[in-house]
Order: sequence, then C-alpha cells, then structure tokens
Amino acid sequence: MQRRSVYLALFAALTASTALPAAAEPVFNRIATFPVASNLPADADKKAATSSEIIAASEDGNTLVYSDSPYGGVGFVDITDPTKPKPGGILKVDGEPTSVIVVGGKVLAAVNTSESKAKPSGRLDVIDLATRKVEASCDLGGQPDSVAVSPDKAFLAIAIENERDEDLNDGEMPQLPGGDLKIVSLKDGAPDCAGIKTVALTGLAEIAPEDPEPEFVSFNGKNEIAVTLQENNHIAIVDAASGKVLSHFSAGSVDLDGVDTKSDGTLAFTGSVKGALREPDAVKWLDDQRLVVANEGDYKGGSRGFTIFARDGKVLYESGPSLERRIAQIGHYPDKRSSKKGVEPEGLEVATFDGVKYIFVVTERSSIIGVYKDTGGEPEFVQLLPSGIAPEGLVAVPGRNLLATANEADLAEDGGPRSHVMIYKLEDGKPVYPLIASVDKEDGSPLGWGALSGLVADPSEPGKLFAVSDSFYSTAPTIFTIDANKQPAQIANALVVTRGGHPAQKLDLEGITTDGKGGFWLANEGDAKKLVPHAILQVNEKGEIKQEIALPEEVLAGQTRFGLEGITLTGEGDDATLWMAVQREWADDPKGTVKLLAYKPKGKAKGGEWSAVRYPLDKTESGWVGLSEITVHDGQLYIVERDNLVGEKAAIKKLYRVALDGLKPAKLGGELPVVQKTLVHDFMPDLKSANGYVADKLEGFAIDSDGKAYAVTDNDGVDDSSGETLFFTIGKVQALN
Repeated sequence: MQRRSVYLALFAALTASTALPAAAEPVFNRIATFPVASNLPADADKKAATSSEIIAASEDGNTLVYSDSPYGGVGFVDITDPTKPKPGGILKVDGEPTSVIVVGGKVLAAVNTSESKAKPSGRLDVIDLATRKVEASCDLGGQPDSVAVSPDKAFLAIAIENERDEDLNDGEMPQLPGGDLKIVSLKDGAPDCAGIKTVALTGLAEIAPEDPEPEFVSFNGKNEIAVTLQENNHIAIVDAASGKVLSHFSAGSVDLDGVDTKSDGTLAFTGSVKGALREPDAVKWLDDQRLVVANEGDYKGGSRGFTIFARDGKVLYESGPSLERRIAQIGHYPDKRSSKKGVEPEGLEVATFDGVKYIFVVTERSSIIGVYKDTGGEPEFVQLLPSGIAPEGLVAVPGRNLLATANEADLAEDGGPRSHVMIYKLEDGKPVYPLIASVDKEDGSPLGWGALSGLVADPSEPGKLFAVSDSFYSTAPTIFTIDANKQPAQIANALVVTRGGHPAQKLDLEGITTDGKGGFWLANEGDAKKLVPHAILQVNEKGEIKQEIALPEEVLAGQTRFGLEGITLTGEGDDATLWMAVQREWADDPKGTVKLLAYKPKGKAKGGEWSAVRYPLDKTESGWVGLSEITVHDGQLYIVERDNLVGEKAAIKKLYRVALDGLKPAKLGGELPVVQKTLVHDFMPDLKSANGYVADKLEGFAIDSDGKAYAVTDNDGVDDSSGETLFFTIGKVQALN
C-alpha cells in the first residue's frame, strides 16, 4: 500500500481534454496484475505459450476463471485479497477452451475440438469449482465461441461460430458449414445435454446468409438472447425458452471522419472512411430494450467504436471515432493498425456499481478500457484504464467493487511481456492513469504521440520539458513540448524535425538536449544495414536540421545498431562539450563496458574534437544491460542504466551519477579511462507502483532548473506493447545524492 500511495501522490487526474470525472465521484484504478504463466505446473516449460482470453468470476467474487486456448486449459486466480492475486492452478482439457462462465459451484467451459475449419466440432465441459475436475461434457456439434447464462440461471446460450478459414480463397464467405446457436437448459448449474436446442440463424443476414458465424451472446432480464453475427454484420434476438428468432437486423455502417487511415509512421487524424461496416463482436444488454455492441470488425468492416441499439435495430447512440481519438491523446493509438481497424473495440461489460450503471469497452489493439456511465441516452465518458496487451475479456464484480480483464497476448517467445489478468477497484480518489496526455491541435484533431525516447528540461523554466519520438514514427520525427506542472503532464506542442523543408526521414531519435541558442542537439541511433548513420544533429527553433555530424571513423569501426541513446551539453562557448551515451558494447569495447562519447564543437580549431571514456555496466544473469539516457546537472552526469527485461524478470532500472570534476576523456584509438559511478536511484519501485507489468524501456530522464527529476518510459508505438507510458518525478536530485 505504501508503494501505491507514493504513486497516487505523484500522479493525479485526467485533464479537461480527457474528461475529468467530478472530484467527489469514485473512480476505477488498477490495483494488481497477475501473469497467467504463474499458473503453469511446476514441471511445465515456463516459456510455454499461455493466455487469458475470456474471464469470469465465482459468485462470491473470490476466484477468477479464465480460458487459456494456447495451453489448452482453464485457469484459476485467487483474489481473496484482490491486491495480491495468487495462482489457483490450471486444468488441462482435451481441446482449446474458447469461453468460460461460472454458475453456482460449476464452471461451464466451451471447448473447441475441431479437426479443421471444414470439420468443426466442440463440447461443453462442466468443471467443479471446488475440485477443479471435469464432471460431465456435452457434445456441441460445432466450434463454440461465446457463452452466456440467463439471469435466473435457467439457460445457457452458446454461439457456435464455425469460423471461416481466412487463408482459403482470401477468406471470402460463404465457407460452410455455417454456425448456429445452442440453448442449454440448466439445473443447479448442470446442463441438460440431451435437451440442447439448436437455433438455425441462416437466411437472416444480407451478407452470406447461408453462412452465419455467431460470435457473441448475451441475455436480458426476459431470457432473450442477443447474438452477433460478426462477419455477417447482423444481430439477432432469440427467445431462450422456445428457441424462436424474435427479431433480427443489420448492424449497418458508419461514416468516419477525423481518423488516421494510413499505417505510415505518422499520426494524422484527418482522414475519412465511408460506409464502414460495424461488424460487431461483443454484445451486452443495457436493459430489456437496449443493447450495446463493440464494433471490432473482422471480414470487411470495423467502425472503431461502439453502438447502442434499440431492440428493433434503431441506432440510439454511435460513438464513431470519439473513443479512438481520446485514446490517441494518451499515447495508446496503434499506428500500424491505421489502414485496418484502428483500436478495434472487441470486448464489453455492463455492470451496476452503487446504483450507477457502467459500460466498459476494451480495445484490443490499444490495450485500453473505455469507461462510460449509461445515462439512458448518450453515454457519459468517465475515464480510460490501461490494460495488458490485447485485452479480450472482462468481468465486473460489483459486490466487491472490482473489475478484471483478461489480456491474451503472450510474447514469451520473443522475450516480451506475458499474458496478464489485471484487476481494478472502484474507490474514492483520483484516476491514476494517464500520467501524460496531449491537447488537441488547432484544427481540433488529437495531437498524437508515442514512443518517447529522450527527455531534456528547459534551462530556465521549471517543469517545462522536451521529448523526442524514436524510429517508430520515422516519417515524422518530432520534438514534443511537455508541461510537467500540470496533472497529468501535458504535451502542449509538437515540432516536426525537417530537412530541406520536408519531414526528415529515417531518423531514430533517442536523445535530446538544448543548444543554448533556442534549438536542440539530437542523438540519432543509426543502423548501417539500413544506411542510416550514427550521428548527432543540430536543429533550430523551427526544427530545421542545421548540422549533421557523423561519428568518427575510429568509433564506427566497431559499430553495431545499438548506438547513441542520450545526449547532454556541458559548458559554454569554446568549452561547450556534448556528452553522448552509447547504449551497448561495440566491437572495440571490453566486455561489460560502453563508451561515453564527448564532442567539442569548437575544438581542434573549431572543426570539432572527439574523445571518450568507458562506463562500467552492471552485470545481469540474463538479457543485456545498457544505457538509455544521459543528462547533466550541477556538476554531475546522470545516467540511466537498464536491462532489456520486462515483467517479473526485470531487475536493473537504475540512475547513476558520474562527477564531471576530474572526468578527463581520452583521444579515440587509444586506452580510455574507466569512470567511477555512484548509484543515485533505483527505478524499480516507481515502475512497479503502476500495478501493471514492469516495462523494459525506461528511456527518458531530465532534471529541470529547480533540480526536479523526471523520467519517462518508451511505449514502442503500441506495437507488441500495452502502450502504457509512465511519466513521473523522483523529486529533487539533491535530496537523492
């Protein structure tokens, strides 16, 4: 609790641009994260792919249950203490679980057992919650997807998707056999396998009517089932008792304006998409007359938002791109999905907490939960919550004021984050996230940002900072102006770096420092294979490149692609010296050391003079350790040193200092002196205090004119990343030394 208190003290509410909730009203904040690989048996390969996709809760709210398709199991998490979730084990089943729900003391799990897309099959497993054993199974005659239970627990609905093969005929529909809806009678949580009703959904949709692909099901209080036919862009309402289709309607289309439509490394929310089919995924009833759908898209559509329908198909509310644009303001917009379906709203939950009905919308590609209040008309936006990578399912536990998400992506094979279950609580206080957000541009579009990789403070204005984005946005390298005095910190301006009047291409900006003339020096991390040189650039106040200085041949002889990761300026006039941190060992570096390069622009008769020292790295048992930032303050060089590990494996995220007094760089090509470093701060508690997984890339660090230190993480442009950016202060460095 102490760590969380520190976190709440450091970071406060959303700005007006992200719709700050009323101060007196409770808000949701993340309180814990559980890596589902923790549930693997002791003798299992710890790198085995494991995932959490659909999640449910026991009726007492003390146990979470999730489907794990890659591992072929049903997992359990003990949340008796929700701030400290514990492994509850995982039950292996024969097949791939696609969905789970808890009814009384039973877990009902839909399991895909298909031999192929052309020969779909599946079953329903009944698992005792106490013994964690399969007690019975029902054959479903097809590949199941979503399951739902009626409020009176008399019926179970199962969407039999029989999904198409996207590699066959470019995924064109129809691809038989088509799917259907199964309705199962329940008694004390036990299904009547012999009495399963099959509801045909053929002939309803305008798109491939002979090949319905039911995706998601939901019950209202009248035991009516809403079922989405995602690829068919259709919604049907079915009476559970009789199995009769009561009504059905097309999900329709949306015209979108002010969206980013190009996956080009530039964030520009000025495009349009006309006639985007909604193709809804999740559906939830808001009451007996209204339902809400998440328009992920799959076949040819995806309208990037969510829609509220009346039961007769009338559109009562359409979010359009509004959620996506809010997400862009907090740095979570996935540019690589711009030409497809953007943030992809996929999952939904509707629940009432203390008399207030909330709508939760999870966006798979931006790893965000949009929280809204149901007003009966236009939903009231409340806040955005960060989730793990690729959230799929979520469940509310109103009796305990809890919400949990299942995040399916497992990047263990690439050394990345694992799949996580994340837990949130509704309580009095302020929203902890986001920690940094942008304003709108003059034209009203969001000022998009991400992948902040270098940081510097304005030399005279406390709390004013500048940051650069890295190669993820290589077509529009940008210098951002940050007002850290606001809560959250506010990105107030974006200056594109240009060359010859056009955005400079193929830059990987990893460091920034002011040049004393109103402009900046930038550190560019090169890549010889892509013909991008390791270099430093001087730009003026307009962002125009005025000098481009390559590293000397004596250094480049041993180069790798892991180059400059920070730059800072010491001294002035003829004594002005730029110090640069090289991230990792190059070929000519003794093992366990990297170079700090020094460049005097007015040295050697003003032609520039290079020299260097060696910096000793901490040792690690796995991965690698390198430098990610350097900044000068009050006679000291402050250097960020980190490993490349994430989550529970992360260990080294530290701040060291090296005294400038006595620091004597040597000429290149000879022996270089090794500096003495002193530990100033361990960032691990700061990174853990967010109650998510620990990010690997702590890449920006700056000290303002009042001596206050700030740090920022690089979110990798929301690519194989949750998109979270942690921006925080560790206080005044004088107090740390």
